[in-house]
Amino acid sequence: MSCKLVVAVLALFLTYAAVSEGMSLARMGNELRCQCITLHSSFIRPGNIRDVKLTPSGPHCQNTEIIATLQDGREVCLDPTAQWVKIIIKAILDKAQANGEAKR
Repeated sequence: MSCKLVVAVLALFLTYAAVSEGMSLARMGNELRCQCITLHSSFIRPGNIRDVKLTPSGPHCQNTEIIATLQDGREVCLDPTAQWVKIIIKAILDKAQANGEAKR
C-alpha cells in the first residue's frame, strides 16, 4: 500500500470516529443537564395529570425532578418539596408496588 492511501484511510477513519462521537453526545445532550428550570408548586388536580416522570438526582442534575404531563400535553416541573406533590408521588409509588406484588 502506498503511504498516501494509508494516510487517506486513516484520515477517513478518524473523521468517522469524530462525527459518530459527536452524534452520540448530541443525542445525550438533553440528558446531561437538569430539565427543570422553574418549578410549579400550586396544586394541580390529579385528573388533569396524564403522566408523571420522576428523575432522581444524579450526575446529570443535583435536583430530584418531577415532570408531569398534563391532559393537554403540556409538561410542568413540579416542586418536590410541595406537600401535595409528595402525596401524589407516594400514591403513584404505592400503586406501582401493589401492581408489582399482584403480578407475582
